[in-house]
Amino acid sequence: MLLRRNSQVFLGIIILTILAVTVVFTDPLRVDFLGLTRGGTGAPLGMVLGLDLRGGTHLVYEAVREPGAPAVTQEQMHGVVNIIDRRVNAYGVAEPIVQQMGTDRVLVELPGIKNIDEAKNLIGKTAQLEFKEQVTVDGKTDWAPAKADLNGQQVALTGRFLKPNSQVTLDPQTGLPLVHFAWDDSGAKLFEQITSRLVGKPLGIFLDNQRISSPTVRAVIRDQGVIEGMALDEARLLSIQLNAGALPVPVKVIQEQDMDATLGADSLQRSLVAGYIGLGLVLLFMIIYYRVPGVLAGMALIVYTFLNMALFKLFPVTLTLTGIAAFILSIGMAVDANILIFERMKEELRAGRTLAAAIEAGFSRAWPSIRDSNLSTMITCVILYWFGDKLGAPVVKGFALTLFIGVTVSMFSAVFITRVFMRAIARTALMRASALFSRA
Repeated sequence: MLLRRNSQVFLGIIILTILAVTVVFTDPLRVDFLGLTRGGTGAPLGMVLGLDLRGGTHLVYEAVREPGAPAVTQEQMHGVVNIIDRRVNAYGVAEPIVQQMGTDRVLVELPGIKNIDEAKNLIGKTAQLEFKEQVTVDGKTDWAPAKADLNGQQVALTGRFLKPNSQVTLDPQTGLPLVHFAWDDSGAKLFEQITSRLVGKPLGIFLDNQRISSPTVRAVIRDQGVIEGMALDEARLLSIQLNAGALPVPVKVIQEQDMDATLGADSLQRSLVAGYIGLGLVLLFMIIYYRVPGVLAGMALIVYTFLNMALFKLFPVTLTLTGIAAFILSIGMAVDANILIFERMKEELRAGRTLAAAIEAGFSRAWPSIRDSNLSTMITCVILYWFGDKLGAPVVKGFALTLFIGVTVSMFSAVFITRVFMRAIARTALMRASALFSRA
């Protein structure tokens, strides 16, 4: 009965391994034997790479509290995070990281964006669009907010009345970019009143208190309008900012870093080679010292590696250099569990037990040590992940998550997969040959 059940489980492990291998190698990019792509992003086996491996821009923003203004609320910070996230996604940044740090800071990581000034222009502007008209006071002409009647009150016309459908086109006559915008019902009422009294006069368009255009009103306009006088890149950024909305509080950059993808690719390749060499040496040691059990443990370790990588792709886990280090560390922990089991088995054999009984006793009696050591590591991973999340340190979070997955799968590999393999050949002539089993 035990042999039949073990055979069914053995078949299940084979099927699970095939599925994991399929997930790992299923990628639209061609992959060479080292796991390095021959094109595209250079990610191994289609894995998601962190900023330190593929390059990009790292920015930290802090909310600016105006003199006399109340403290920044968490609702405002959530609004800042959401709007920045919408802006960078609309810009087409692949897999950005936008998250709050502490009470008044926001971490932004933009893979592939190498121009820090471009990133800051996209993210940091409050994007407060205002319409102003010229007024003369004491012989001096100034720009003042353009106001009109709305439900019995004088209301200034600002970007909060815009619909989120701004777009950029090119003027068919001049070829210059135009930013088209449309008003909601309240904005349309205000715009109609303002343009009706400013026909033949300029209407100033200000972004974050900077005048970007002052076209002359040629007719009464109600529902929509255009902004001109900008370069194409500026027009595109303005359109994104208007659609995403204005930041609820102003922010300033307190930390910025441009990461080089060339250095990341070199580090990635070196890390992969180091991983292959380390895995090979571990397998060689297990085979030389433990012989047939070492071969079975090596097979279980290979299954473990594919299961781990499949989970990395399915989550997906963003791989950083620290994450790769955590993965390699978890391989060592998987081997350590096998060593505990095999040494316990050798003690049982020296006590006179049969091989089959020694296998069962070895796994059962080694399990408490394996369980407690791995659980303590998993608890540490949870604590690290929590601190990384609160402090806005994605590198720490990535290390903790990668190590947690690795430790969990290593327990399954050492205690379950290796045990099934050992049971499968326990009563064969191969295992009865003492020369093929380390009894020292």
